[in-house]
Amino acid sequence: MGFNDKTTDENSETSLLLPTVTPAADVPNKIPEDSFHFAYIIYFTLGVGYLLPWNAFITAVDYFAYLYPDASVDRIFSVVYMVVGLFCLLLIIFYSHKSEAYVRINVGLGLFVLSLLVVPLMDVFYIKGRVGLYNGFYVTVVAVALSAAADALVQGSLIGAASELPGTYMQAVVAGTAGSGVIVSALRIVTKAVYPQNTEGLRKSANLYFAVGIVIIVICIVFYNVAPRIPVMKYYADLKVQAVNDATEERGPPTLTVLRSTLWHVVDRVKWYGIGIFLIYVVTLSIFPGYITEDVHSQILKDWYPIILITGYNVFDLVGKSLTSVCLLKNSKVAIGSTVVRLLFFPLFYGCLHGPKFFRTEIPVTILTCLLGLTNGYLTSVLMILVPKVVQFQHAETAGIVIVLFLVLGLAAGSVVTWFWVI
Repeated sequence: MGFNDKTTDENSETSLLLPTVTPAADVPNKIPEDSFHFAYIIYFTLGVGYLLPWNAFITAVDYFAYLYPDASVDRIFSVVYMVVGLFCLLLIIFYSHKSEAYVRINVGLGLFVLSLLVVPLMDVFYIKGRVGLYNGFYVTVVAVALSAAADALVQGSLIGAASELPGTYMQAVVAGTAGSGVIVSALRIVTKAVYPQNTEGLRKSANLYFAVGIVIIVICIVFYNVAPRIPVMKYYADLKVQAVNDATEERGPPTLTVLRSTLWHVVDRVKWYGIGIFLIYVVTLSIFPGYITEDVHSQILKDWYPIILITGYNVFDLVGKSLTSVCLLKNSKVAIGSTVVRLLFFPLFYGCLHGPKFFRTEIPVTILTCLLGLTNGYLTSVLMILVPKVVQFQHAETAGIVIVLFLVLGLAAGSVVTWFWVI
């Protein structure tokens, strides 16, 4: 299967996703309709859900910085989240054949609820707005680590599961992740406008972030467990079973050696897509949000400036991830090449710090930030949708999990590169 395969409708797209499957007698030939786009809504909501916990922790960083003034809260949270998430994701990649995605996702969603409950419960029963109770900080770090483990379970397994479905559902997941950022930005604007910027206001803001996160995760749990009962989801589940059965009949039950060989084969097939995803997030995370919140300033907008920039990025990220449902770039070489072109954002944003006077004003910075979000969203969605088409259907889940590993590595590398703006 080549890089430039094209699809014109859902049926042709499905045939690309299932290159080795001849449907069994008990699997209907006609794809059931996604009534009321319910399956799409479920996958969009799941995309929103798995990023909200992390967004809750980093959006409430003002609250944590007030409670624990001697701790580098944002840096510690980032390091813990990245390290734990990466370690858990590696375990999932090597041992995913021993568990079902359905189980991993449900466990991960449950862990999200537990981690999100920690902060508001501590606020009510222990912290109560008092400063310097560092036992509370250590418990919060454990909650961040728990959330990171849940993220690895949910994100890796969800992207893997979506890889076994038509590209519409992968697009729904990645659009949902952008929707998460838009929701958090909206909450940030509301809390800043409504609550006073004092201890009580910080407490109320933080509790609101975590309360919204808990509600959405609970909705995700309900939706995800309803999904297998939807006819269109049953159809693709039956196709997966048939593909696995066909592969077993042809080659026999997979041994550990075969499984490892298959893993490295999948890595080889998707590596260029993975490098593209890696570059996308190196560029994005090295600029957003650190550069946006710390390095550029506005005499006119003052402390609203970073909030407006973050909202602009999140809105255009959502626009980019939604565009692929209307216009999908199917040439993978162009898509991967575009991720290299995005390196131009480095000199452009550098010019916003040290370039001509006009370049250092609000308009160029805002335009570049929106373009950063738009290209991040569109190219991420394109590559995520194209990845499953370069492997056999029964390996699509593994390909999805591997591509998430490249994404997490890009996030980690971008978090390191962001320090060069300070240097």
